[in-house]
Amino acid sequence: MTEIAKCIGCGATLQSEHPNEAGYVPKSSLNKEDVICKRCFRLKNYNEVQDVDLTSDDFLNMLKSLHNEDGLIVNVVDVFDLEGSMIHRLKDIVGKKKVILVANKMDILPKAINKKRVEIWLRQRAKDYGLNPDKVVLISAAKNQGIDELLGTIEEIRDRKDVFVVGTTNVGKSTLINRLIEKSVGEKDVITTSHFPGTTLDMIDIPLDDDSYMFDTPGIIQSHQMTHYVTDKELKVIMPKKEIKPKVYQLNEEQSLFLGGLVRVDYKKGGRRSLTCFISNDLNIHRTKLENADDLWERQIGELLKPPYSKENFDFNNLKNNVIFVKDERRDIMISGLGFITVDEGAEINVIAPKEVEVTSRKSIL
Repeated sequence: MTEIAKCIGCGATLQSEHPNEAGYVPKSSLNKEDVICKRCFRLKNYNEVQDVDLTSDDFLNMLKSLHNEDGLIVNVVDVFDLEGSMIHRLKDIVGKKKVILVANKMDILPKAINKKRVEIWLRQRAKDYGLNPDKVVLISAAKNQGIDELLGTIEEIRDRKDVFVVGTTNVGKSTLINRLIEKSVGEKDVITTSHFPGTTLDMIDIPLDDDSYMFDTPGIIQSHQMTHYVTDKELKVIMPKKEIKPKVYQLNEEQSLFLGGLVRVDYKKGGRRSLTCFISNDLNIHRTKLENADDLWERQIGELLKPPYSKENFDFNNLKNNVIFVKDERRDIMISGLGFITVDEGAEINVIAPKEVEVTSRKSIL
């Protein structure tokens, strides 16, 4: 049987007929070894990404084939954007397989945070999604932290079975796999990585031993994340690249905070209090009176309030009010794909964000 040639960077099946579709390479490259497609070539060399015609359902359908496979699931999540990076239908994919929950991007959280508390908090949140992980491992793939512990945990649990690494886009899954390959066999940057969503397009298999493989599966696109509604330039600004420096604002009632020009946070009731913002250090925050907020947003978007970098990139007719009552405990108000704001009990807050972007609250990670 002829083996189907795949791009070693993203896993897409190689083809030379359709330049704008996944897996395209010139015909002269089709029969070469270790070929990367045009999309991965542009990504690696020019940091450019090409869109491909794959929906969230396409990605999920690819992963459904794992339900009947025997093996270990390594579920990678973004600890900074947990709600945005949890796969809501993962239980259907996992079946009865063992699961390691890998919380990546620990380097983004403030260093003073208690890691044991983070692990307990992650287990609690996983249960809310119907998961009961066998192990929770905290890592930073970018900083090469926790990789040895994860490798040891995988070997301890997998029982010589295949390993399936799953996660949503932008959790750092491919970076992690590159680290694991480097630790195991010494080769660097085998899998295409970038800050752009949807880099891996099909399953990529990496040998673990004579009988088993590690599979890098496609990242599931979560359409409720802010990251899918900004330009590439804006994405680089809103995605944290180093440790978050919490920004604390003392607010009176009827004051507002703008997170760039993308989101507005109106503090309605609760007396004078502090709101602590955990967002990218590169994203500007502006405070104003609520009575001036509408006019300021309209006049200064793309100028004082940016990103977005132009008014044309933002639709004021596509906004939604998310009213949140913080009643009896400290809560984090999550803005999917952007960050979170920590508020003590006794507050009423309205978060105005694009309709597609999910805004929720949770028991505080702090």
